[in-house]
Amino acid sequence: MFKKMLLVLLVLATTLGVVGCQGDGGDTATGEWKIGIMSSTVTQNEEEFRMAEEMVRRYGSDRILHTTYPDRFMQEQETTITNMLEMASDPDVKAIVMVQAVPGAVAAVDRVREIRPDMFFVLGAPQEDPDIIAQKGDLVLNTDDLGRGAQIADHAYAMGAEVLVHYSFPRHMSIELLAQRRALMKDRAEELGLRFVDEDAPDPTGDAGVPGTQQFIMEDVPRKIAEYGPQTAVFGTNCAMMEPLIRQSIEYGGIFPVQCCPSPYHALPAALGIEVPEEHRGDVEWMLQAIDDHVCDAGAEGRVATWPVPVNMMFIEAGVEYAIAWINGETDGRVDKARLQAIMENIAGGAVTLTEYTGTDNYFLYLSDHIIFGLDF
Repeated sequence: MFKKMLLVLLVLATTLGVVGCQGDGGDTATGEWKIGIMSSTVTQNEEEFRMAEEMVRRYGSDRILHTTYPDRFMQEQETTITNMLEMASDPDVKAIVMVQAVPGAVAAVDRVREIRPDMFFVLGAPQEDPDIIAQKGDLVLNTDDLGRGAQIADHAYAMGAEVLVHYSFPRHMSIELLAQRRALMKDRAEELGLRFVDEDAPDPTGDAGVPGTQQFIMEDVPRKIAEYGPQTAVFGTNCAMMEPLIRQSIEYGGIFPVQCCPSPYHALPAALGIEVPEEHRGDVEWMLQAIDDHVCDAGAEGRVATWPVPVNMMFIEAGVEYAIAWINGETDGRVDKARLQAIMENIAGGAVTLTEYTGTDNYFLYLSDHIIFGLDF
C-alpha cells in the first residue's frame, strides 16, 4: 500500500507543473478533459455502479474514469484516498464525482487538493459532517429528508388519500432527523385534513428480526385498510418494511405514495415479481415501464408511486453533466444553481426542488417530483 501511494504522489508531483492553477469555467476547458467517478461496488449499491458504467458508455473510457471505494470503507479509508489520488494523477482529469461521499471523502479531497488545487469536486450523499463537507466540495448534493415530511403528506393527499398511516418503531423515532420528518408530515397532513395514524411495528433489529417486522406489516396493512377504507396511504421508515407495504397495499386496494428511500429499484421489483434481464440492469426507463405494466395489470393504477430516478444515480449523472458544463465554460462560476437544477430536471423528466443547506451556497438538498404508475406513462 505504501509503495502504491508513493508512486501516485510521484506522478502527481511531476504533473503539477504542467497542470498549473486554473480558474473557473472556460479557463479549464481543453480538448483533453476527463472526469473521474468514484462509486460504490456492486456489492454495496449496484445502482451507483451501473450509473457510473452508463457514464463510461455515454462519453467513452477516454473521457470517464471509474473507480470504487472499498466495501469496508470505514476500515479502509486509506484505500479510498489512494483510489482518488490515482484518478487525480492524470492531469487531464478536471473533475471528480464521488457518490456516496463515504467517510474518508474529506481526507481524500484534502490530499488531492494539496497537489491539484484546481480539481472540481461533486460530492453526493455525504456521510461526514455537513459543515465540513460543504467546505471541501465545489458542489454537494444530498436528499432533503426534512423536506420530505411535508412532501409525503402532500403527495398522499394528491393521490386521493384520506388517511396516512406512519409505520415506525421507537429506535427510529429516537433519531432526531426521522422524528422531525414525522412531525412535519403529521403537521402537514392535519393541515390538509388527512387523518394521521401512528403505528408501532417490531424493530427489525429486535428478537424477531426482519421476518418479524415483515410479518407484522403483512398482517397490519389489511387491517388498516379494512378499518379506514381504500383511501388509506401507508408509509414506513425502514427498508425491510417496503416490500410487504407495497404488496399488501396493492392487494388490498390501499395507496402506496413512496418508499423510505425513493427509487424505482427499492422493493418495487421484488414486490411485483419483476425479473431484470442482464441487458437491462441499471436501465431506469426499462424498469419504470416494467413497474408500470405490473401495477396496471394488478389494477392499482394511480395508487403506487416513487421518484423517477434513484437518488444516487441522479447525483452521479447530474454531477458528470454539470462538471462537463463547467469544464466547457457553460456555468456561471463554479456554483450555478440554475444550471444544476436544469440538468437535474432534464434527467428526472419533471420538476425538482433544490434548497441550500443552512449557511452554505454550494450544498444542495434535493427533492424530486413523484411518478405515479398508471398515470404518468
